Amino acid sequence: MTTEMASGQTSMIGLDDERLARASLTYLAEPSDQRLGVLTETYGAAPVLAGIRTGTLPGPPAPPGPARDAERKSLERWQSRLGELPTQEGLERLCRDGIRLVCPGDAEWPARLDDLGAARPYALWLRGRADLRFSCLRSMSIVGSRAASAYGSYMACELAAGVAGQGWTVVSGAAYGVDGAAHSSALNAEGTTVAVLACGVDMPYPAGHKDLLDAIASHGVVASEWPPGRNPTRLRFLVRNRVIAALSPGTLVVEAGERSGALNTARYARDLGRTLMAVPGPVTSGQSRGCHTIIRDWGGTLVTSAGEAVEDVSRISDQPGETPVTPETGPVLPRDQLDPESATVLDALPVRGGLGTTDVAVKAGLPPADVLRLLGGLAAGGFAERCERGWRIRRT
Repeated sequence: MTTEMASGQTSMIGLDDERLARASLTYLAEPSDQRLGVLTETYGAAPVLAGIRTGTLPGPPAPPGPARDAERKSLERWQSRLGELPTQEGLERLCRDGIRLVCPGDAEWPARLDDLGAARPYALWLRGRADLRFSCLRSMSIVGSRAASAYGSYMACELAAGVAGQGWTVVSGAAYGVDGAAHSSALNAEGTTVAVLACGVDMPYPAGHKDLLDAIASHGVVASEWPPGRNPTRLRFLVRNRVIAALSPGTLVVEAGERSGALNTARYARDLGRTLMAVPGPVTSGQSRGCHTIIRDWGGTLVTSAGEAVEDVSRISDQPGETPVTPETGPVLPRDQLDPESATVLDALPVRGGLGTTDVAVKAGLPPADVLRLLGGLAAGGFAERCERGWRIRRT
């Protein structure tokens, strides 16, 4: 497992019919379409795509009546977008431009997304140098109000910096307010961060976060269920939130009003059985009423520091097939599964004391920028940790 994608992985989409079909389905249907999800998981994406083209879906037809009418309307809706499908050459051109496709079953696919069942993404479009699955093994979703107060922005910065400083990846939605503060603080702490968009990964939305999204791609991952070129809509933000909640073992709501979209993410996290946390605010502030509801009525944990949040999430690991990451268990993967560059950086780290990033780069014989990214992956995997003197092998 690598934290940084090899160059060959970013250049090709893969030529098998199933992957090309899943890429096509992201153009034809909106994410979280339960009917399409069931068909795809039952028969495979390639037969479903062929059925959409011919007008005859795989499997037995629905019985006459409302079910048959709903099936017909779904088929018509998907067929109406057939003209938007790019050619195979067009899809491969996207990947040569630094965009890649990750499908269920791929090494980079985060297994936590499978908990969404029929609402699981058909595929994910990614832009960025980090490995999505590896980054999300030790991750926390931090969300909140777009119109954050000074208090909300401050707490988002403090919490995200603290979480990233302890080697945890920060997952959020790249919106203004709490999301943007969380991403920026994670980057400033030399941590890894993942942005999940409600539009194509090539679309700088919001426009004022173009530089931030480029920085996230340079040190983490920008992800979306929608294909390149798609614009955001209000409904797409709400649908997107289930992925933010599913990627991490825990979701922390920093600030949210009664009608905040962050409550939508929190609800998904609760329903998925993830650790749910919220930051309390002044009882007189409408901006914190959603957080108080999470704590009072939804069983959320009251959190006031990054240490509390990490401790709460560390108690639970729902990553199938992985070892839970706790101070006692240590790394999530065996050391011999690291890629050569990550292993080289790990070998350069001291057990005691610490080394700065530049010193690690010299010792490992790698560029400092690459070492910084690799250290983020090693920290996310539980192999390395930051200390007062720089970086060292993580103590278990």
